[in-house]
Amino acid sequence: MDDEFLDFSLPADKVAPLLLGQYLCRRYNNGRVGKYLITEVEAYAGEKDRACHSWHGRTARTEVMYGPPGHWYVYLVYGMHRMLNLVTAPEGDPQAVLLRGVEGIEGPGRLAKALEIDKSFNGRRADKESGLWIEAGKIIHPDRILRLPRVGVDYAGEWKDKLLRFKISDD
Repeated sequence: MDDEFLDFSLPADKVAPLLLGQYLCRRYNNGRVGKYLITEVEAYAGEKDRACHSWHGRTARTEVMYGPPGHWYVYLVYGMHRMLNLVTAPEGDPQAVLLRGVEGIEGPGRLAKALEIDKSFNGRRADKESGLWIEAGKIIHPDRILRLPRVGVDYAGEWKDKLLRFKISDD
């Protein structure tokens, strides 16, 4: 894996801001490789986080989140949009970071569609062999990182207001 610069075994709220400015790389079926600067992410903090899928415990859907860090967790929302997440934290601690945007593409559903992400990536390791990986990019100064509430988690009680969405400021 080309991720020696990132420790995916850290908690999601620590990995998330470190992903900003890195490149999400995708090798397409025709052999072309696209590199996309990560601009927005959201952290999901495991079973204690009411907005996290693992809040309901271990299920067939969330099994990959309980596995080793540095693997992809891909799921379908609203029956039509794929969501791309990177599993973080030590094995057994089901945390993940949702990739919400890359340069030129805002929104996690649009991102997955544009990069042709499908269910086949679920559970794959985030490395070149899988065709989807993270590479070192730009260092983003902490002053340029916005901390915001997550999107679409109004049901999550006190967790809806936690500042677990990270975005590169346009300034």
